[in-house]
Amino acid sequence: MNISVFCGSSQPRNEQIAVAARELGRQIALGGHTLLYGGSNLGLMGEVSGGALEAGGTVIAVIPTFFSEEIINSQKVSQIVRVGSMAERKEYLIAHSDAFIALPGGIGTLDEVLEVMVSNQLGSLQNSSHKDKPVILYNPDGFWQSFLQQIDLMGQHGFFRSGQRPNIQSFNNIKEIIGHL
Repeated sequence: MNISVFCGSSQPRNEQIAVAARELGRQIALGGHTLLYGGSNLGLMGEVSGGALEAGGTVIAVIPTFFSEEIINSQKVSQIVRVGSMAERKEYLIAHSDAFIALPGGIGTLDEVLEVMVSNQLGSLQNSSHKDKPVILYNPDGFWQSFLQQIDLMGQHGFFRSGQRPNIQSFNNIKEIIGHL
């Protein structure tokens, strides 16, 4: 299974999130899955990719070409895929992944989660046999709770076709996420 992990290149204030990111990468690799991610070796991106590599996993970095050659070449990964833009990076990750896990993050992480949700929704509209690709949120200390409440509110107001809430799962620890996969 190809698993995309959405996360930022920043280091969080809560060190336990960084520890969990490294463990997530490790567990993805130990499970025999391939990790796809945004390509940086900084912050949570570096933690998750580092954990997967340390466990002998396959790691694919999807990096926009506007990143400097120094950054691109500094990646110690199994494969680098160069794309022209951030939008192309999201398209590549969605097309080549079977599941998505979002760690706590910023606007870019939220954007990636929403892009998968929209892709799932449009796929279902275009093809009744379409199977959604799961979106899993790592939710320590309720990080994603307001987002999940907003999704529920959208459903209460009738903004999902046939009242169907998007396929999003939320877990408070990495063991639960791996068990769910």
